[in-house]
Amino acid sequence: MGNIYRSPYEAYPFLADGIEDLRCDFELMTDELSSLTGLLAAKIRLGKEGKDAAAGKEADELAEELVWIDELIYHANPTLRTFCSIRPEEIQRLEERTRALMEQAAGDVHRFVLPCGCETAALAHVLRVKGKELVRLLYRHIHQGHETPKELVDFANLLSGYFFGLALKLNRAEKVGERDFVSRNY
Repeated sequence: MGNIYRSPYEAYPFLADGIEDLRCDFELMTDELSSLTGLLAAKIRLGKEGKDAAAGKEADELAEELVWIDELIYHANPTLRTFCSIRPEEIQRLEERTRALMEQAAGDVHRFVLPCGCETAALAHVLRVKGKELVRLLYRHIHQGHETPKELVDFANLLSGYFFGLALKLNRAEKVGERDFVSRNY
C-alpha cells in the first residue's frame, strides 16, 4: 500500500498503524473500558440520592473502587508499547474483590443469567463483555508472536469477572432478580 493521508488533526498518533498491529486497538479498547467505568461510577454516585446514609456510604465506596479500577485500566493502556506498570498487589486486590463479589452472589454464579436488570447492572454487563473483548485481543496479539505480560492477561480476565460480580451485586441492591437463561444450543 502506498502512502496514506495523515490528517493534521489526528486524534491519536497511532491511529494509522498497520492493520496487523493490534497495539492501537488495545489502547482504544482500554480507553473505552476506562470511559465506561467512569460512567458507571458516576451513575452509582447519582443513584445514591434518596437512599439511607448506610446505602449512600456504600455507593460512595463502590464509586471510589470503580475510580481505582478506572486508573488501573489507564495504567494498562500503554503496556503493549512500553511495560506493564500494574503492580502484583493491585492484581491481587482486584482478584480479592472479584472473589468477594462472587461469594456474595452465591446462588447466582453457577448458572447463565441474561445480561439485564437495573441500569447500572446492565452497564456493568457491558463492561464485562468489554473485558472479554480485551482478553480476546490480547490472545490475538500473543498468537501473532508478541511477548505479552501474563499479568496483563490476568488483569483483563479479572476485569470481566469483576464486572460480572458487580452486575449481580447491583441488581441485588436494587432488588432486581436475575433472569435465568437456558440455551437452546447447549
